[in-house]
Amino acid sequence: MTTDSIAIGPPAAIRAGSTHWLRSLGAMLRWHLTSMRLVFPVMVVVQMLVAAGFSIGMSLFYVEVSPTTGLYLATGAAIITLILVGLVVTPQVVAGEKEAGTYDFSWSLPIPRSASVVAWVILSAIVSVPSMLVALVVAAWRLDVTYYVSWLVIPAVVLVVVSGTLIGYAIAHAIASPSLTQLVSQVLAFGVLGFTPITYPLENLPEWLQNVHLVLPFYHMGVVVRDSLTLGVVDDVGLAYSIVLGWTLASVLVTGLVIGRRK
Repeated sequence: MTTDSIAIGPPAAIRAGSTHWLRSLGAMLRWHLTSMRLVFPVMVVVQMLVAAGFSIGMSLFYVEVSPTTGLYLATGAAIITLILVGLVVTPQVVAGEKEAGTYDFSWSLPIPRSASVVAWVILSAIVSVPSMLVALVVAAWRLDVTYYVSWLVIPAVVLVVVSGTLIGYAIAHAIASPSLTQLVSQVLAFGVLGFTPITYPLENLPEWLQNVHLVLPFYHMGVVVRDSLTLGVVDDVGLAYSIVLGWTLASVLVTGLVIGRRK
């Protein structure tokens, strides 16, 4: 048989372009939702309950809540919910995939890796944004506060969800050990909840810790979201956006370097 007699079929579909990327994004969303079908609804409900409980529980630390303190507590509960879902839940889920053996399989799928990253961001938003709304509603009822919502709430929430998820995503992929990943995520959760000035002003902390938080992104995440929900409570919003964007780009770089080495 000569090479001329070999039947040549139609060319393979080109896996490129925006259509392929969008289809890949949909496929990864279905993949993650299917693999998490038992825990995902529970995760959403639990996060809503945590957001509501946090809104009520933080107010119990004060004998009398002033209007400014009430705004810090109300918006702080919502902001922490936005941050922790991506920062803590994402690394734990990725660590669980590594332990279950599905991590390598998911990266072997013929899809753009950026589509998988965006899928995780969307999943984080599905969990965190409703929880944020619950926190704001419950806190408004409990603390009798009034919000001043501006159009900036949309870019602020998107930025915080993306940034928190990508930081957690970078941690999950950069650390090879699943147990160490889970430990680091728990330490971050403890640090954000207890020692980050989100539910209280930055000035309440010692000066050295203030300087630490001026470099870390979490305080600045609180600033950009709080600015979109209140009037005259925070300042230096432009600087806060710049720092959160910087951490987001750094997380993209780290994630790209790690997953780019995977075959």
